[in-house]
Amino acid sequence: MGHFHAVIWIDHHEAHVIHFGRSDAESEIIKAPHVHLHHKEKEVGPGRAPEHPEFYEKVVVAARDAGELLIVGPADAKLHLVRHIERKHPELSARVIGVETVDHPSDGQLLAHARQYFQAADRMRPQ
Repeated sequence: MGHFHAVIWIDHHEAHVIHFGRSDAESEIIKAPHVHLHHKEKEVGPGRAPEHPEFYEKVVVAARDAGELLIVGPADAKLHLVRHIERKHPELSARVIGVETVDHPSDGQLLAHARQYFQAADRMRPQ
């Protein structure tokens, strides 16, 4: 890919992985496997989609060349991805420099947010 920074926006349905530099960006969308939930009368359960390690693995493959990663999303899928990275890819875990709650931005809004985030993070580092 050739870009140092990447941002991942993820929920339980899809992930947007954007590798970017100062003036260009490359994006990829990864879809989670579709799971239809059935709610039966008197059945106890969380009513949530089950986790799919293969989905998280595809996201990792798409982002593994980044030097630094920002992971964002509206719910807990971002935290599940971080835990997957910590367990299965500890070498990548050190490159995750931020995890934030972000609703459903367009890819343009997501890219602008990530550029601002990394610009601020770069200023905080010792020179």
